[in-house]
Amino acid sequence: MNRGVVQDLTLFSDALQEEMQLLIYLPPNYSPLYKYSILIANDGKDYFQLGRITRVADELYEQREIENLIIIGVPYKNVKDRREKYHPEGKNHQAYIRFLAQELIPYIDANYPTYQIGMGRALIGDSLAATVSLLTALQYPNTFGKVILHSPLVNEYVLDQLENHKEVHAFSLYHVFGKDELAVKTGDGLLTDFVTPNRDLHNLIIKKGFSTFYDELDGDHTWKLWQPDMKRSLQNNFGL
Repeated sequence: MNRGVVQDLTLFSDALQEEMQLLIYLPPNYSPLYKYSILIANDGKDYFQLGRITRVADELYEQREIENLIIIGVPYKNVKDRREKYHPEGKNHQAYIRFLAQELIPYIDANYPTYQIGMGRALIGDSLAATVSLLTALQYPNTFGKVILHSPLVNEYVLDQLENHKEVHAFSLYHVFGKDELAVKTGDGLLTDFVTPNRDLHNLIIKKGFSTFYDELDGDHTWKLWQPDMKRSLQNNFGL
């Protein structure tokens, strides 16, 4: 099987005032003569290693089941850094969202043959990384056309942002979580019910009229739940 290549780069962020690591997967037979959709993965290293997203993409290419796709993983530095960037109350949360929309997208568009339209760009994340993916699309709905959510942390702030969002046709949502996510230990050390808030989120998504794919999986808040869903996530959003 032909394998894609992963470039390991850094990009200095003015918004965050720090060097950001980027893992950039270019598919097998990548060529600047073709155009590519892009998928930005928050929790980037986790998606590449634990989610094995590049291996799944390689297999789907081999079977000609997905379109041309570049996957950009944005890793976090440590647990504290992750919370400060991804959590709505994190001190670097808004700066991180600006980095994704105003710095990373222009960089990718300048250096790779992308479609440069909202429907050619997607965000993916698990847990808090899903939360920041959703909030980024809500703030920049014309920049991102698709959002893939694996068990997002949903609180009142997230629901309010969605409730107040007007451009419901700007992007589609792929939303899954595990039925056993009833007592998840979060970064603050508390046990949190993810099931009820995610059902509330889904009901609001339907009420607002977003285009959505939704499923409740068997399992808990771990990569054992999300990794087997990688194939369907990619097929659903980038299938031929």
